[in-house]
Amino acid sequence: MKLNLKRPLAFFDLEATGVNVGADRIVEIAILKAMPNGTEEMLVKRINPEIPIPLITSLIHGIYDEDVKNEPKFGDVAQELADFIGDADLAGYNSNKFDIPMLLEEFLRVGVDLDMSDRKFVDVQNIFHQMEQRTLKAAYKFYCDKDLTNAHAAEADIRATYEVLLAQLDKYKDVEFTDKQGKVSVPVVNDVDALHLFTNLNKSVDYAGRIVFNDNGEECINFGKHKGKTLESIFDTEPSYYAWMMQGDFPLFTKKKLEEIWKRWNKKKQELKQSVASQNQPQRNQQPKKQEPAKPVTNYMLEQLKMKFGK
Repeated sequence: MKLNLKRPLAFFDLEATGVNVGADRIVEIAILKAMPNGTEEMLVKRINPEIPIPLITSLIHGIYDEDVKNEPKFGDVAQELADFIGDADLAGYNSNKFDIPMLLEEFLRVGVDLDMSDRKFVDVQNIFHQMEQRTLKAAYKFYCDKDLTNAHAAEADIRATYEVLLAQLDKYKDVEFTDKQGKVSVPVVNDVDALHLFTNLNKSVDYAGRIVFNDNGEECINFGKHKGKTLESIFDTEPSYYAWMMQGDFPLFTKKKLEEIWKRWNKKKQELKQSVASQNQPQRNQQPKKQEPAKPVTNYMLEQLKMKFGK
């Protein structure tokens, strides 16, 4: 099956030093860009993370410090990666929770601001988990009837992910799905916009899931004591929460979105103060009534006064 694409769809997979988006670093990235005309482009890069790779992590993906010590740093290849991705939509396996936040963090760390405002995101894992509840290796066997060899190598994983999505489109063609609210739909269709809606479960503001939109489109905290509360209501009652997050171990992109919301809240607050002050301020432009000049005293006026006071 050929993907029905309006613009390129970039499947990508990362191998990293760990899973902490704010602290860990990328050691390998593979990008398979599916083009609307059916052709494919591939880019694979090994990267020196500039920090040690923990042994337990190396045992999973097979990349050791020795393998990347002479590779370029992320800052050396960041612009090449951004240019290769271009305006493509993004797809991956667990990409909404890990790969997209991690990639954005690396770009922001070296001063490359990859515009995410008009992109669609297709997380193949979310289709799989909602429809079958399995892992990538099991998904590859289940959908493609193949064994995934060389698992946790970025290129092998991302090609398997690509094949799984194509098989999912075949398997779930015209298959109904009932969501938690009881709404019945046919969500797995050959359309990136529809797959974006189906696989982006939490409507994340920051892609790491620390800030999410509620049903009213308001930004809410998605963790800790304030989970479910809007950020603006938190700022109203506990403005120090902003400083705590900005100084904490949160991803740079999370802090970027937090700062945007903080500035918007401050602007609204200042506008409200100015509006209240202007309503309570006396009208200074009101012109005082002009006093008429005194009229000269006449004999008639004196006669009237004598009659009034009996003089």
